[in-house]
Amino acid sequence: MDAVLTAMVEEKIGPGDRSRLLIQTAKEQLKFDYALALRSPAVALHLALKAVNAQPGQFVVISALSPRYYLQVLQDLQLTPLYCDVTYDFPCLSKENIEKTLEQKRSENIINNIDGSMLGSETQSGWLCAIVLHHTLGFVPDTAAISELGIPVIEDISQSYGNWLSGSKKEKAEGEDDKKEKTESSAENQLKFDSVFCIVGLEERDMLTSGGGALLFAMNRKDGLALRNFAGISNEYCLPDINAALAVVQFKDIHRNIERRRDIAQMYNQACMSLATRTKHKRFLSLGNNEYCNYSFSLILETGLKDVIAYAKKKEIEIENAFENTIAGAGVTDNCPVSNSLVLRTVIFPMYPSLRSAEIERISRLVMTLP
Repeated sequence: MDAVLTAMVEEKIGPGDRSRLLIQTAKEQLKFDYALALRSPAVALHLALKAVNAQPGQFVVISALSPRYYLQVLQDLQLTPLYCDVTYDFPCLSKENIEKTLEQKRSENIINNIDGSMLGSETQSGWLCAIVLHHTLGFVPDTAAISELGIPVIEDISQSYGNWLSGSKKEKAEGEDDKKEKTESSAENQLKFDSVFCIVGLEERDMLTSGGGALLFAMNRKDGLALRNFAGISNEYCLPDINAALAVVQFKDIHRNIERRRDIAQMYNQACMSLATRTKHKRFLSLGNNEYCNYSFSLILETGLKDVIAYAKKKEIEIENAFENTIAGAGVTDNCPVSNSLVLRTVIFPMYPSLRSAEIERISRLVMTLP
């Protein structure tokens, strides 16, 4: 609140010094080469696709569980979405699922004899321009493996920001100096992006929020040069200082907030263990050695959402459809049966750092007693 009020008192709330401070603050954590502070994730995705030289008519691979706004961006650029399904264990894209979808697309065009060039390399034939890899519900896909496909990857880490900071609770028992050294070393070792560009959304439901906005960054100089072409973009596309002031605080507080989320998740997980003895509700699993940032606490229900949401409402707790605002939630992904099923069966529970202890206990009891 102090940061926002200070920006307002100075009577300069448009893009300016605080936006530059935000980029500098983010760079200390992310070590990127170049970044743009933009007014929305939609603007960030639009510029990222232009930076990979996406041309009208080309396909873009996206998960069926990606945010719904992706569709509008692709439509505005006259690009065609190529929907990929996920699995019941993991809500993000995998290399195997992408390869399966590409093979199906090739087969369709062989059968229909639409375009013989699609028999060759996707990037060489020019029909496919990018993969947009969304870190759905804060889970981290295997970007390195997906990058091996040779297709430019744009990574959306809006919901997983700080996963590399989610260390073991065992660090609590160590001395502060040892803990600091281990945390910094761990972050340095884990902080690696194999994508061409990364998007960090700053919207209401993102891991970091400034009430709106996004950062678009490139890790190396070569990709950074492509973003520098947009350095002179109009102020109407850039992040206002009033939002940037709040975002700076969010970046500085990320360690504390990650720790708080970890503590809340521990209580929910304990409640979920009791729940597992009575029902077949399930959890998503993190991939490999990736730590989960505890963006959300989600459950894949044995049956539909209606009864569970109604039960929570009686307890005066609001739980939500996890994928209501996704592409699959919009009902346009007929060829993605797993994603469509997850839309009807996955809920998320309130989970944010400012939750009070009494509220956490109430939600934990709800999880423990779900029908």
